[in-house]
Parts: sequence; structure tokens; C-alpha cells
Amino acid sequence: MRSPSPLLRLALAIALAVALTAALAASTKARAQETPPAAVPAELSEEARRAYNQGLREVRDLIARKQLAAAATRIDTLIQTRPREPQARFLKGVVETERGETDAAVATFRALTEDFPELPEPHNNLAVIYAQKGDYTGARTELEAALAAAPNWPVAHENLGDIHAHIAAIHYDRAAALDRDNTTAPAKLALVRELLAPRAASTGTADKP
Repeated sequence: MRSPSPLLRLALAIALAVALTAALAASTKARAQETPPAAVPAELSEEARRAYNQGLREVRDLIARKQLAAAATRIDTLIQTRPREPQARFLKGVVETERGETDAAVATFRALTEDFPELPEPHNNLAVIYAQKGDYTGARTELEAALAAAPNWPVAHENLGDIHAHIAAIHYDRAAALDRDNTTAPAKLALVRELLAPRAASTGTADKP
């Protein structure tokens, strides 16, 4: 499933299921660390706003350097300061994803979609998590929600294309297995695999539907 698109820029940093190819994992990982473009609440003083934004930058740097425990501690401090501010909560979900705390990450991102339905990024990262579990239907639903919130967001469009490609590969493979005389399904499967192969090749992992 560019900074996050979380199928995953699901960076969703951020362990892949067999059905989720390395190509999808790569695009996801880059994407999940993207922070929603929400402003720090206006009632903060200018000095407090600068300090808060500096804290967010420090957290993103810690995540980039894989210092996840330190990032989690810093995030907790930011959330205590501003419990509902979406950026720190989003980064909390990214760290939880990176640490393999999938259920916690789902809860964090789901709460964000409920509190801030205008933000597409939490839906995107939920899609990454679902795709990693092989739940492509759930991933597709989340990406469609992301695009409903941000119709022109290229990350979600690309991720949704990835999801459709993987769904197509699964069904072409199944069709070929059920009908050995079918010559079109294997050809289509080969095309989809070729489409996904360049990104998978960069990870050194073969692509599978």
C-alpha cells in the first residue's frame, strides 16, 4: 500500500503477509511516514507553536533513524500537551506500525478518521495495514475513503492502483488454476506481474500474487 502513502508511503513502516508483494511493501513504507497537513491549533502561543512544531520534527527524525522507543516517548509528551492535535496522533500510529503493534495502530488511525474525517492519510495507512494482512477489500475501502476526502491525492490513487493490480493477479492466477485450457488468464497474470516487478526487483524479492 513521497512521504507516506501508508500501501502503504504504509511505509506503514511500517511485516508483510505473503499476499502483499515486496513492491507494495516498498511503496507503502515510503508513504506511511507522511504526516497529515493539519495545522497546530491556533490557540497556542507563537512560542508554544514553534516548540510544538519542533517536537514534531524531532519525532519524524527519530522515526527516520529507527529510534522508535525515543520517538514514542516524545510523542507521548506532545499528545499530553495537545491530546486531540492530529499530527502527533498520526505519528503515534506510524510508530506503532513500525513496532509491529498492529492492533494499536489500527485503533490510533481509526480514531483519527472519526475525529478528522477530512484527513486522507489515516485511511491510507489503515489501507496499508489491511493490505499487509492480505485484506485487499478492506484496503480498497480505506483508499476509496482517502480519495473521497482528497480526490486529487496522487499517493492514494497509486496505492489504489496497486491494490487493484494485486487483486487482479489473485483472480487471474485462480482462473488459470481452475481452467488449464485457459490461455488468456496466464497472459494477463504475466502482464500484472511485469507491471509490479520493477519495484519488487529493487527489494530483491520476487513478486507473487
